[in-house]
This record gives sequence, C-alpha cells and structure tokens, in this order.
Amino acid sequence: MGFRKKNKTIPAKTPAELDAMQAAGEIVGKALVAVKAAAAPGVTLKDLDDVAEQTIRDAGAVPTFLGYQGFPASICASVNDVIVHGIPTKETVLAEGDLVSIDCGATFEGWVGDSAWSFGVGELADDVQALNAATEWVLMEGLKAMVPGNRLTDVSHALEVATRKAEQRFGVQLGIVDGYGGHGIGRTMHEDPYLANEGKPGRGPVIQEGSVLAIEPMLTLGTVDSAVLEDDWTVVTLDGSWASHWEHTVAATAGGPRILTPRPAGA
Repeated sequence: MGFRKKNKTIPAKTPAELDAMQAAGEIVGKALVAVKAAAAPGVTLKDLDDVAEQTIRDAGAVPTFLGYQGFPASICASVNDVIVHGIPTKETVLAEGDLVSIDCGATFEGWVGDSAWSFGVGELADDVQALNAATEWVLMEGLKAMVPGNRLTDVSHALEVATRKAEQRFGVQLGIVDGYGGHGIGRTMHEDPYLANEGKPGRGPVIQEGSVLAIEPMLTLGTVDSAVLEDDWTVVTLDGSWASHWEHTVAATAGGPRILTPRPAGA
C-alpha cells in the first residue's frame, strides 16, 4: 500500500544557481531575437537554425537541443500547423503570412535555458495574429502562479483559466494541445515534474522559493489533438489548424515569478 507524501516539493535552486540559469537563459533570448530578425520570405528553416547555433556558440554556450535524444538541430522550428518539435530543414522555405514557432535551448557553464516564441513572417491573418497574441498573453498570465506555496497544478489551472479569458479578450476559439506541456529544468533540460497546460488547482508538489519550471502553453485555432510525423519528432494538429507556442523558464522567488530567459530590451 502506497502512502502519498503531502509535503513533496519541486527542488529549489540557490540564488547563485538562479543567476547562472539566467546567464544561460539570456543567451537563448539573444538567439531567439537573432532568428526572428533573420526570418523573411525565401529564408529556409535551416538558415534560421544556423543563425541560432552561431549566436549560442559565439556566447560561449552549447546548443542544448543539438543531439538531444537524437534531435538533429539547434532549434525546433515549427510552421503553421506544426505545434512543436519541427526539424529545421533546407526544404522548408518561409513565405509571407507564415506563423513560425522557434523553441531554443542553450547550456552555459552547466545550466540550461529553454524558451520559445512564435512570430509572423510579414503580415499574419487576423485570426492567426489573435491566436499568437493570445498564447503570449496566456503564458504571461499563467506564470503569475509561479510563487512559493502554490502547488504544481496551480500553474496548470492558471494557464487554463487564462486561455478561456483569452478567447474573450482576443475573440478566438482556442484549443489547448493535449498531452504536451512544461517541465522542471536545471542542469538538464527536462527534469521532473511534468507541467500540464490545464487542470484542477491544488495538486502536485509544492512550489518553493527557488523552484524552476519551463512554462509553455501550446494553443491552436482548432483541435486539441495532434499526431507525430514519420520523422518521430514533428508534432502537427490533426485538423490542420494553426498553432502557437510560447515558453519561458521561470523561477519562484520571494519577490514573485522571475523570468530566467529574458530577451534583449525592445525585442
């Protein structure tokens, strides 16, 4: 017979370790900004991958994704109906109106930063622009629950509540992708616990001062269901609806949530 511990917590990092994680996270932020600046009609996803890898290595860090469980690139580049884990190839060429999601990780002095954002190539259709703005808003609202004393699913619930509010705020119906979510992070990219993007509050391990989670809502303009393509990586919506993905690595501190993957000012 198993007994559940009521006092299980999400492991804490020290203030110095959080600073070290932010150093890695700032490199990720620079890489994301460089990739967005390079994205234009006619540019390939492989071109964007090269930009990210160069930016990361120039900063003295290593691309965390490259070789991770066999992944062949430094970024995940997911376009339109691709939700996450898209492989950046020479064959995929960007076009006006595409929605591009870039997920990026960098390892610096033993610590990992992990962040993602989505952006348009030129002008986006109105519903796609609303989807993308909503997903960013959901991330920023949901991470407010990353405070000491809350439980893991308080963050999940905050993301779900924010998604439903975003539907009204941005005037779109949103699907919360089933089966994908955030995670603990530190010296490796994926640590326990898994963080769902929806759920009932008050469950799971306790968030303590210094706990860190990668928080990453993934929303669609249609289905919550997805499929993995034959490359064993690329995750697409089942109905072909477009998807947006935003992520920050966030620490719980006495002063409130601390984003460890900030982007350069003005980005």
